[in-house]
Amino acid sequence: MGQHEVRLTGSGGQGLILAGIILAEAALYDGLNVVQSQSYGPEARGGASKAEVIISDREINYPKVDECDLMLALTQASCDKYIDTLRPKGILVADKSITNIPKRDDITVYLIPILETAQKELGKSMVSNIVALGGIYEITKLVTRESLERAVFDRIPPGTEELNKKALEEGYNLIRNHKEECYGDGCRSN
Repeated sequence: MGQHEVRLTGSGGQGLILAGIILAEAALYDGLNVVQSQSYGPEARGGASKAEVIISDREINYPKVDECDLMLALTQASCDKYIDTLRPKGILVADKSITNIPKRDDITVYLIPILETAQKELGKSMVSNIVALGGIYEITKLVTRESLERAVFDRIPPGTEELNKKALEEGYNLIRNHKEECYGDGCRSN
């Protein structure tokens, strides 16, 4: 497995800090080593927000993410701010609302409707973080599906289990049904 560094970015209120905690706990359930950290912009809601998770099958010597292997961007501002921290051969998972995808031919881009799926398919924009985690799982398999689902259910409010289970499924399906490939030279449908 080695070491994998993940950066989840967007705006405050999108649940990225919780998503980072869930991903870290899932890795712990799988017996892996984990470091998780987060930072907020000047305002809690609407300001810049990022969560970082380092997952490794060996000792983690440095607890900060410099260059990430995978970056989630839910807003154009967060994509612009952090895209240079995505290492070559990295993966960008970007919400479809992001219209200015960076011109990099050294990364793979998944442009998927995370926010729209949460709002239209599930009726709750607040589960966009769980939809995103489902997509990240389907791309990377950094943790087991069982551990991810256990970590989600351990952290969500009682009574929202069915909604969050559907949110994960929608995230899995966004990647399984992914029809668009993006590279440094733009996006094209398959």
